[in-house]
Amino acid sequence: MSARIGVFVIAAALALYIVLVGQRAVLLLMSGDVVGTLMGVALVVLPLIAAWGLGRELWFGVRAEQLARRLEAEGAVPTEEVAVRPSGRVLREDGDAIFPAYRRAAEENPDDWRAWYRLGLAYDAAGDRRRAREAVRRAIRLESGERKASSGA
Repeated sequence: MSARIGVFVIAAALALYIVLVGQRAVLLLMSGDVVGTLMGVALVVLPLIAAWGLGRELWFGVRAEQLARRLEAEGAVPTEEVAVRPSGRVLREDGDAIFPAYRRAAEENPDDWRAWYRLGLAYDAAGDRRRAREAVRRAIRLESGERKASSGA
């Protein structure tokens, strides 16, 4: 729950930034000055990029959480016992030890979103956040395709 609060606080701060920069952009666009107008255009583009990035990351979080709940409901969440730090993060050595089995499962079942999601969890436990996000994004794409195929779309 504290992660959700953190996400909400950061999203709210970014939304406030977008609004404030947007207001400045309007003022600069209305200035009539060539340099002010160019800066106003730049300040319109930057908040749009920020809003797109915020939306993309929030949607990623929602979809990842949906897959986690579905995996849990199916009883397919990894059950290995691993040591954790006081912060709750898995000790890297334990993450590295369980990682090969999940990588092998994803390689053997490249179209299984569950294998890719579990691989994302293993990457995260091993301390590789970038690859963890890539694996979870792939799981989201595969699950979306599976859902569309089963609904006949």
